[in-house]
Amino acid sequence: MFRDVSACNTYNYGDALYWDARYIQDANSGSFDWYQRYSALRPFVRKYISLTSRVLMVGCGNAVISEDMVKDGFEDIMNIDISSVAIDMMRKKYENVPQLKCILIRICVRYMSFFPDESFDSVIDKGTLDSLMCGTSAPINAAQMLGEVSRLLKPGGVYMLITYGDPTVRMPHINRPVYNWKVELYVI
Repeated sequence: MFRDVSACNTYNYGDALYWDARYIQDANSGSFDWYQRYSALRPFVRKYISLTSRVLMVGCGNAVISEDMVKDGFEDIMNIDISSVAIDMMRKKYENVPQLKCILIRICVRYMSFFPDESFDSVIDKGTLDSLMCGTSAPINAAQMLGEVSRLLKPGGVYMLITYGDPTVRMPHINRPVYNWKVELYVI
């Protein structure tokens, strides 16, 4: 397994304190969508995820992708993040949107025992695996996160990974036989 150093710097992207500080610092900047906006991802999301799916958005931050998905007709999206600051922002912003739920996962996406097995039809990851891949324990962190994603997906469920990571670095983590996933790669 590989560590992706191409997009890493000295920040500790796997640390809640880093993200809390960042969201406090950027509090007046509004929401931020890493990598792609929903409008660019919509064809892929709509192709693989039904509107009635129970969706888990890992590492939601303060992005508007979940909001845009609800506007597009999605009915059940669970947003989780390691940052209490981001979750507080999301809870306040979406307190009157019953389709969006926001939960703080303090220990990170590597340990999501809060949710029972096969809880979700799909999991969307827009940069969370990338964050874990920058740490010194990248292969272990990736395996723990992907193991949890696999456990949480219902049979036939969809894990949608939006990443800037090099496919030669990401695919060994995703293509592990234990997950039994059919993988399709799109370059946007």
